[in-house]
Amino acid sequence: MIHVSLTHYLVVSAFLFSFGLYGVVTRKNAVMVLMGIELILNSANINFVAFSKFGNYGLNGQIMALFVIILAAAEAAIALAIVLNIYKTFAHVDVDKINNLKE
Repeated sequence: MIHVSLTHYLVVSAFLFSFGLYGVVTRKNAVMVLMGIELILNSANINFVAFSKFGNYGLNGQIMALFVIILAAAEAAIALAIVLNIYKTFAHVDVDKINNLKE
């Protein structure tokens, strides 16, 4: 039987953060960039909960993770509204080609 330690949580979190960062940096589609940001936020949630569990901080990590989940939901709603507006204006969501948004 494997004993799951803090290191296991940190490795999973590092992988999620790496995949999210890769998605943000390399993708040109705005929806894929948003998915990368969500992966980065989820890796932070794993860290909050893991350090709360193994550091004997009570429920502080879970409460912070709940706030991050609420923040991610609000960010997703607003960002998707912006992406839909960009698509309506430019007929694509390629973030490299959207440089005259202020006009």
